[in-house]
Amino acid sequence: MAAGLALAGCGGKSKPQAVSAQSSVTTIGVNAYLWRAALETMQFMPLAQVDSSGGVIIGDWYQNPAVPNERAKVTVAILDGALRADAVQVSAQREVLENGRWVAAPVRAGTVQRLEEIILEKARALRQASLARN
Repeated sequence: MAAGLALAGCGGKSKPQAVSAQSSVTTIGVNAYLWRAALETMQFMPLAQVDSSGGVIIGDWYQNPAVPNERAKVTVAILDGALRADAVQVSAQREVLENGRWVAAPVRAGTVQRLEEIILEKARALRQASLARN
């Protein structure tokens, strides 16, 4: 990731091109800012699979200690090399414990959208911080 972020300071006259290239840093296969933001966002749960080339992060089942009869699983896919809202897709599953068995339950309204927004906000902040350093 650091190698991808280091691309910003190239060339004096071509600075506008370097800034525009910043929004699509893809040295790891996907947008580095979205990737890093997604990893940071998902750090609350154990991760089952992480593929930077394919842009997929699959969380393992997470149980909040405060709600032991419920668990959730989240998957994040980075779909593009550009830093755009439609380049990140989150899906979630939720289960509740009923009679000793885990049963599928609906994900609370707005959960997936809010996770996507958090990832995008973090990615934009990472990009702005990178540009400010250069």
